[in-house]
Amino acid sequence: MKYAIPPADEAARTAAHERWAACAHPLGSLGLLETALEDIAALTGSADIALKPRTLIVFCADNGVVAQGVTQTGSAVTGVVARALAAGVSTANRMAAVADCRVLPVDMGMLDFRPSPGVPDRRVGNGTGDITLGPAMSRVQAERAVEIGIQLAAAEKDRGTRLLAAGEMGIGNTTTAAAVASVLLGLEPEDTVGRGAGLSDDGLARKRRAVKTALELNQPDPNDPLDVLAKVGGFDIAGLCGLYLGGAVYRLPVVMDGAISAAAALCAVRLAPEAGRAIIASHLSAEPVGARLLKALGKKPLITAGLRLGEGTGALAALGLLDMALAVYRHGSTFDDYGIPAYEPLGGETCSP
Repeated sequence: MKYAIPPADEAARTAAHERWAACAHPLGSLGLLETALEDIAALTGSADIALKPRTLIVFCADNGVVAQGVTQTGSAVTGVVARALAAGVSTANRMAAVADCRVLPVDMGMLDFRPSPGVPDRRVGNGTGDITLGPAMSRVQAERAVEIGIQLAAAEKDRGTRLLAAGEMGIGNTTTAAAVASVLLGLEPEDTVGRGAGLSDDGLARKRRAVKTALELNQPDPNDPLDVLAKVGGFDIAGLCGLYLGGAVYRLPVVMDGAISAAAALCAVRLAPEAGRAIIASHLSAEPVGARLLKALGKKPLITAGLRLGEGTGALAALGLLDMALAVYRHGSTFDDYGIPAYEPLGGETCSP
């Protein structure tokens, strides 16, 4: 699969950097917030940055590995939360209302999910297979799920969206994300598998065994991200992968959520390294593999708060920070306004990341 990702606009990045330098503050003193807006300028091709309207897309799907006792709850919870997202009553909705962000839950393959208002049908299958018994899905299904993510980015571009946030909902998907991360990072399950929504010691041991079994049985190819997605991933992770690719293709920045979103992002970057230009890291997940995934992506998180809810909540939390940065970028007083000399770069360490 090839993706027509346009090059970064370095002139726009430079213009954004110069605008920051004109603001009456020490150079680089807003750190990653400055960098994020400069990255957005380079991606979109304009230093006139807008972050609204914006949409959180929540990819909803079920995972057959739940049968191995790797979660506290059953797969039926995925559909319950998807309907809550559509009704505007979930945790993510409450945060999105404050962040002025539209929420779009998408059915990528929830188990036995009946059509529901507000949940578009993009089903690739009726849940994935149990990865301890065989592949999660076929390669054709993996490609289809990625393509759906790209198409959703295109649709958002057409409706005038200026910023995307990435979310997922799928009982069992911390297991599949850990499996994907284990392959792509070359790590053992002990280094990638966490307690997810809250597992006992016995549950954690089962989860690690499930990932180990899945990797030994399916033998995913670390040099082929689509093979990894097909063998041990999920429809939600594959859809997220496509969203990042689509963001890069259509010049739409995508605010990444936690460890599951980061596993999908690493698949996207391994498929097309240029896709990384579209990704903004919102937070450092409490899942053990979160920091390792961020390092592999070359991303630094805006927030370190021990978040692990998923559904795009970490991405939503970061939107307020980006809004505040944009307010300074657009309307902050300049050195000329104050009639004082601007700071000059003198070398050495600064506050800039």
